[in-house]
Amino acid sequence: MPVSVSLMDRRQVMKGALVFGGSVLWPGKGQVSASNGSVTLDPNQIALLADTHIGENLGQFVYGTRWPGSPYQDDDHEGVNMAACLRHVIDDIIAQNPCPAHVVINGDCAYSNGRVGEYKEFARMIEPLYAAGITVHVTIGNHDNRTRLWDVIPQLKQEALGVQTTVVELPKANLMLLDSGAGKFAPGQLDWLNQQLDLRPDKPALVFAHFNPLPHQGVRPLKGMRDGEGQALLELMGRHKHAKAFFHGHTHKWKLSQWHQIHVINQPAVGYYFGKGHAHGWVSMKLTDTGASLQLRCVNGKHTEHEKQRKLVWSSV
Repeated sequence: MPVSVSLMDRRQVMKGALVFGGSVLWPGKGQVSASNGSVTLDPNQIALLADTHIGENLGQFVYGTRWPGSPYQDDDHEGVNMAACLRHVIDDIIAQNPCPAHVVINGDCAYSNGRVGEYKEFARMIEPLYAAGITVHVTIGNHDNRTRLWDVIPQLKQEALGVQTTVVELPKANLMLLDSGAGKFAPGQLDWLNQQLDLRPDKPALVFAHFNPLPHQGVRPLKGMRDGEGQALLELMGRHKHAKAFFHGHTHKWKLSQWHQIHVINQPAVGYYFGKGHAHGWVSMKLTDTGASLQLRCVNGKHTEHEKQRKLVWSSV
């Protein structure tokens, strides 16, 4: 059942955030009293983000197309301000009505290596999501540091086996969030996933981790998970009929594919894209009884991919 909550304006949100010993804490929904309207939260609607790459300097402008082996000339690169992109995305999420009840940020929240200052800026930037009553979940990417993330933003800590791993139970699906760290799972994490899949056979399972499971052959090729762990993950999912889709970031490229009956969703970066003209932004996912609809919402509203819908149909095999 959708839930209606009040919204605060940004200045009220900033005043409501509390800082204790370097940790950022937000008021719970029951503490939000001042409002300028209301919005309906849909528990079957999820905002999918990846690769926000927020640094300590929010004014930093980065050329994502400049990397070793880049095919572009020095005077032909494209770049963005990643903080501005995340602000745009968050404003767009909150403007939806109904509004997604959950946001999943699929790794690389930070720009460099998960510095305390980066997470403090990231925390300030996502405050409006909390003020709108939206629950935020994150996975760990190769630019993140889970310990510092937990210290700075304890609300985001979802721990199992000493890493950032959890199950988010929704009315029409279960989201299983894994910690692929620097390209490998923690010891026992795939066994943990297998157990969670065995415990919850009644609903579709959607699995999330930052790294691409198999090598990516795009404008910037990336090997993905190390030591065959991506292949092992997909094979494990393939042994469970209710494991329907795997979502990842890392490649900064919007792409949908399949591995046998499993949908593989390569999420776009919020701001830091590698190829000229690549779509960047976020994905609005609406869960149904038989699948999900995905709408790409680009930061550039004039992009040819903006607002295009894609359908995922759960396999019955």
